[in-house]
Amino acid sequence: MGDQGRAAKRVGTLSNTSNYYLELTGGKTRGVLAGLQRGGLWLLSITYGIGVRIRNWMFARGWKKSARVPVPVVSVGNLTLGGTGKTPCVEYIADFYRKRGVRPVILSRGYGGMGDVGGRNDEAMVLEENLPDVPHLLGPDRAILAQTAIEELESELVILDDGFQHRRLKRDLDVLLIDCTNPWGHGYLFPRGWLREPVSSLKRAGVVLLTRCDQVKSNERHRIIERIRRIHHDCPVAESSHAPMELVNARGETRPLEYLSGKTTAAFCGLGNPGGFRRTLEDLGGRVVEFRSYPDHHQYTRADVDELRNWARQQAADCLVLTTQKDLVKLRLERLDNRELWAVRIRLQVESGAEMLERKLVEIAGPKSRNHKWESRRGIKDDQAL
Repeated sequence: MGDQGRAAKRVGTLSNTSNYYLELTGGKTRGVLAGLQRGGLWLLSITYGIGVRIRNWMFARGWKKSARVPVPVVSVGNLTLGGTGKTPCVEYIADFYRKRGVRPVILSRGYGGMGDVGGRNDEAMVLEENLPDVPHLLGPDRAILAQTAIEELESELVILDDGFQHRRLKRDLDVLLIDCTNPWGHGYLFPRGWLREPVSSLKRAGVVLLTRCDQVKSNERHRIIERIRRIHHDCPVAESSHAPMELVNARGETRPLEYLSGKTTAAFCGLGNPGGFRRTLEDLGGRVVEFRSYPDHHQYTRADVDELRNWARQQAADCLVLTTQKDLVKLRLERLDNRELWAVRIRLQVESGAEMLERKLVEIAGPKSRNHKWESRRGIKDDQAL
């Protein structure tokens, strides 16, 4: 078997495994075997849930400490696995503060980082491309990263990317994202479902931001909001969508979204929610005839690229080949074989509750001049009152 054959087999295995898990946990796979597999995953989720609850209980009782830094901290996170739109939200918040004269820094865990790009993952590279003047630090201990940013970069505000479960660092505002297309992770904790912790944990949120609101009906959004109110009755809720802005290629050239309308398209992505990307293309008027999905944060190898080139070559002459910006920043390819490669650039658009969200962001920091020095001692201390 040649390199392309092995790559095709590998891609097919990864894609099939990922798709099977998504369909199994989503209840789409039927039969006795699927039922037994879901039962086994449910048993595993009990053990996982016990560990999560013990950890949260220890933080609540003060047995585990949260470190406090002398600048405001905003966390952006979610309750579920997969893509809920954290990267566009982090970009939105960073840009909000940057325009108001505050020097933000973004701190990420860096899952899926690649050695040849200094350990940066796809999300970090997208943020770097879209916010070139906002520093982005990656590492497992974000308390130490925050101290570095304050002391060496003179950062005035910290934004935690995917920080809802990272309770090592005390935050002033928790922005919790809930994806309307799968708000409760199929109703189970991982691995039976997609929940990273119980739904009751949203009581820690300072703001709930619903994402992909444009992809569900209004009555579904209302049911989601009603459940949020039952759990955390006084928590503000905003609604948003991931608004496609333009098409972009590896050279930084752009084309309007109208370029996609009516065209036959072949698309691929490595996302936690690949269906959301496909629906975006269809909503823009593209006719998706081929769609290939990889696991979230997939690191493309040379063999993967060779197989993608072969796949692109097989498409019809008028077919447009598309991917996401997260995938494009890793590939850095202008073409796949003889086909131009374009990505859809996404921005968060707050449809409802924008004033409330911005008021919350201003409350913890306020509009600051770039020369303002925070009136606090630098350094980290353990916070006793959680």
